[in-house]
Amino acid sequence: MNETLKTIRTRRSIRKYKAEQISDMELNAILEAGTWAPTGMGAQSPVMVVVQDKETLELLSAANAEIQGRPGTDPFYGAPTAVVVLADGEKVNWLQDGSLVMGNLMLAAASLGVGSCWINRAKEYFDLPEGKALLKKWGLPETLWGVGTCILGYAEGEAPNPKPRKEGYVVRV
Repeated sequence: MNETLKTIRTRRSIRKYKAEQISDMELNAILEAGTWAPTGMGAQSPVMVVVQDKETLELLSAANAEIQGRPGTDPFYGAPTAVVVLADGEKVNWLQDGSLVMGNLMLAAASLGVGSCWINRAKEYFDLPEGKALLKKWGLPETLWGVGTCILGYAEGEAPNPKPRKEGYVVRV
């Protein structure tokens, strides 16, 4: 089977990570894959913010837990790296563009043996004053909207088994 199709079939969301940081080589390869995601009309509206410092990871994870109504939990599952994907909300395809970046990040990570998981609630967080303040701290414009956070790290334990594919996923007409 083609290696790309094999990666697509075997990639799983990882929800338990080792504390060990991924290598710069792996991170750079994953980020490069994100930069090559297709975007509507070539607008390249997404921006990827790499977060590896513990303080910011804990802040983002705690905010995410609050938004989802589960304070005190770690929705980042101990991952040592997070890539916050934002996109220019003034572009018509901002969400689709950012989603394609997220997909590329996760597939590239899987191809390198790095675990990943798409964490939602970035849109809600970066709509809050705290999120706007973080954008400002990062030197980014408020026109960027949150798409998702791709957490990255080495899996602690085995990846979950895939669920069977549903009937009717593909309809040929």
